[in-house]
Parts: sequence; structure tokens; C-alpha cells
Amino acid sequence: MTELDVITGKSDPAVQRIIDVTKHSRSVVKTALIEDPEPLMECIRAGLEFIEVYGIESTPMPDELLDACRRRNIPVRLIESSIVNSLFKTDKKPKAFGIVRVPKPYGFGDLARTTGDLIVLDGVKIVGNIGAIVRTSFALGGAGIVLVDSDLTSIADRRLIRASRGYVFSLPIVLASREEAIGYFRESGIRLMAFDAEGDLTVDDLRGVDERLGLLFGSEKTGTSSGFEGLSAGSVAIPINPAAESLNVSVSVGIVLHGRAHRNLPARPAAARRG
Repeated sequence: MTELDVITGKSDPAVQRIIDVTKHSRSVVKTALIEDPEPLMECIRAGLEFIEVYGIESTPMPDELLDACRRRNIPVRLIESSIVNSLFKTDKKPKAFGIVRVPKPYGFGDLARTTGDLIVLDGVKIVGNIGAIVRTSFALGGAGIVLVDSDLTSIADRRLIRASRGYVFSLPIVLASREEAIGYFRESGIRLMAFDAEGDLTVDDLRGVDERLGLLFGSEKTGTSSGFEGLSAGSVAIPINPAAESLNVSVSVGIVLHGRAHRNLPARPAAARRG
């Protein structure tokens, strides 16, 4: 095994690069921090351009990760433990991490090049929920996600990368205003199915629909906005115990996509992954 160089001083340019990428107040997000081996592996598979990957001197890096970096000619170095402690301070310290160049944002045109169902999140703002939905959508064949008024300014938000375990770069995710999203679905002709506790249809009714759908989910507090009402082709309810107030939106998305996986999984093209 090739011995890796070790960063032993804070004057190394990589240390300042890591400090910069962890700042919360960056106005322009050109690089992003990917933390832990599993998200790193997924971002490598997604074809992201890495500046460098780092391990901690006292913690062996997984062979699979090292091999993946070598195949992609990604530079890898270790960092002295004391420097890592000062970089992450009270944060959970990753076992390995890397810095990537943030790819060009996706647009609605990227969604047109896919064929599976689209997940539309209307006013969903909790980043943990969005991240869980990203992972589930990728796993169950969702072709893309439209985040409507999510308050996110970039999908490279560190919280979202963490919550999605790095899958946020593995399928098209479009940040849009409500007006932009309504305009896209009006022009595209993709049928929107809105999910509501009082819906006329059930999840089982969607199993036999052999066409691409837009699956519209609102926030747990306010539901979907009235602006989408004229576009929605139907409302769908997920049966639950009446004593329960509601399902978490990420759980709802998982239930629906599982029911549509027989159509979406074969339909999701490899081209949707960059690289």
C-alpha cells in the first residue's frame, strides 16, 4: 500500500480550504465538504470533481475508498488528529472527508431528459426531511426532485449533503419558486397527483397508472399550496390509523415511491448520474 502524506501544520493551504468550505455565511458556493466514507463513495460514483480527499492520521481509511480515489486520480492525504479536532471543534468529526467543486445547478430542462416520476416538495423546509427524501427517491427510482420555496440557496448546503448521505448530487434536484414550478408543470403536461389526508384516490390506485407523474407533497403543517390546485389531476390519501395526526413527509414519499417502483426503477436512465 502506498504511504500517504500527512498534513502536520495549519499553514498547509488545504487547512484554510477546509475552514473556508465549512463557513455558514458563504454567499457563493463553489465548493462543498463531503463527510464520511459512504457519502464520499457516492459522490465519486456520481462523477463529482474532487479537489482532494482527507483521512485522519489515527483512523485507517477504508480500502474501497482509497481504491476509488486512485481510479479517479483524486489526491488523498492524511491530516494530523489535533488539526482535525481544531477544524471541526464541537461538530461530529468525520472519519474521512473531501472537498468537491459544486456542479452546475440543475434546471427544468434536465428533468425533461428523464422518464420516471418527479417528486415535488411544496414548502418543505426541514432539511433533514429533504435529505431523507433525496435518499429514498434515488433508491426507489424517482427521476428528479423539485424543491419549491424550500429556503435553500444551493443543493450543496452542508446540512443537506449530510442528511442525504451524499445522494443529493446523484439525481436532478431543481430549486424553484412556486411560480416557476407551476409554469413548468403547466407547459410540460406532466400530471400532478397531490397527496392529502382527504384525497379521493389511494396509493393503490397509482400502481396501475403507466405514465410519468408529478408526485406533489406539501409541508406537514400547511399541505400543498392553492396555486397547484388547477394543475392537480387528483388527490391521493395514504390510509393511516385515524388516531395518528399525520405521517412525516419523508415517510409518505417512501410509501408512494415504493408503490411506483415497478415502473420507475427500470425507467431511471444511467445518464441521470453525472460523470
